[in-house]
Amino acid sequence: MSNPTKQEIVDSVPQRGFFGHPRGLFTLFFTEFWERFSYYGMRAILIYYMYYEVSKGGLGLDQTMATAIMSIYGSLVYMSGIIGGWLADRVFGPSRSVFYGGILIMLGHIVLAFPGGASMLFTSMALIVLGTGLLKPNVSTIVGEMYSEEDARRDSGFSIFYMGINLGGFIAPLIVGTVGTEYNFHLGFGLAAIGMLIGLIVFMLTRKKSLGLAGRIVPNPMDKDERRKVTKLLIIGAIIVAVLLAAAITFGWLTLESFVLVVAVLGVLIPVCYFVVMYRSPKTNAVERSRLTAYIPLFIAAVMFWSIQEQTSTVLALFADQRTQLQWMGITISPAWFQSLNPLFIIILAPVFAWFWMKLGDRQPTIPRKFAIGILFAGLSFLVILLPVYFSGDKELVSPLWLVLSYFIIVIGELCLSPVGLSATTKLAPAAFSAQTMSLWFLSNAAAQAINAVLTTLYSKDTELLYFGTIGGVSIVLGIILFLMGPKIQGYMKGIK
Repeated sequence: MSNPTKQEIVDSVPQRGFFGHPRGLFTLFFTEFWERFSYYGMRAILIYYMYYEVSKGGLGLDQTMATAIMSIYGSLVYMSGIIGGWLADRVFGPSRSVFYGGILIMLGHIVLAFPGGASMLFTSMALIVLGTGLLKPNVSTIVGEMYSEEDARRDSGFSIFYMGINLGGFIAPLIVGTVGTEYNFHLGFGLAAIGMLIGLIVFMLTRKKSLGLAGRIVPNPMDKDERRKVTKLLIIGAIIVAVLLAAAITFGWLTLESFVLVVAVLGVLIPVCYFVVMYRSPKTNAVERSRLTAYIPLFIAAVMFWSIQEQTSTVLALFADQRTQLQWMGITISPAWFQSLNPLFIIILAPVFAWFWMKLGDRQPTIPRKFAIGILFAGLSFLVILLPVYFSGDKELVSPLWLVLSYFIIVIGELCLSPVGLSATTKLAPAAFSAQTMSLWFLSNAAAQAINAVLTTLYSKDTELLYFGTIGGVSIVLGIILFLMGPKIQGYMKGIK
């Protein structure tokens, strides 16, 4: 029996039931809300758990290595989406991928909920990386399958779904962060596990009546011959990896430092390979090659932006813990709370930016110049930190308002670059590589965090001025160059505005 058409899938979904949207949006909104609650809750306390002394409930790892591990962890999470998308397309379908991913994420948090050493930490990370790769891209796919391409509610539906992501990201550090840093890290990780469990329960209890056929179809299933070939390749690949691991362990090559370096290199090489394959493919015509050429500086700008933005959970998390006044106006602030600022400002400012771009109409900046503005603000968010550091030195604690201002500025940059980047990716992608180009966009974050794994090791109290000044300055210079090159890049886009 052939797969149903897109319209048949849409028709199978109850089209009213959640603020005028398909009933399934309720299912996916709260599934993603709780998944993000679990992920951002865990992330809010993870770096503290790694470098706090054992007497304080932590693992007592070197602080520099803790920031590198956090960056590599984030990079692998974004890389795993490629595998999760392929498994959904060829093996499980989006719905089962979301369910299996949620189970793996929950198990990862459960592992951290029990006391253990570094081995438990890395086991948890592996489970969450695989689980997020399965769940994150595919839950968004199911949202898209509920609407016809002509449905005027489609963009609004994704906006509501995106609000669920940010609400989960806002609440999690406040609850999990407080419990983890003030009471017990393992209890905090346990709350993250409970959050994912609630998300799974919501998904399982409501998907049958709410989602219809959305997410249940395997778009491009493998036939028996393909399954045999893939199974054979997987077995051969597993043997090669096992042999390489055995050799690395035997000769002492497998260290945390070498693993960080390997992932950092892969984070840069994989996007480069993507670009080369797409550009040289006979399926890519001359106009599409020109658009890919325009996409390259945008991708580099995105890597620069995410490199700064993702340091909110590493370097700025350290700054919040060690260099910020946490007793302020009679309130005791948990350092994890600062990680609620990004989603909070997005919730507040996203409608403002949507209105502003609509108001400007044809007068709004071009795509390259919006990217340029984005990385200008990213650089400025780091330069802002220089002021209290310069005037207070490395001895005194600084007001928490400086961190609030830094987060506010980076969100302005994010709203100039991130949604525009998603839109630009769909417009500039070669027709034969539309899905893979979207994967490439998410790899900009993976590449940024892979670079951060090396970059953040340079941060310390002694290098604060040089660290924030250099990275912030480089971002601003790159933003100015991109702004000046805007008309040239726009010319390579061949009609795309």
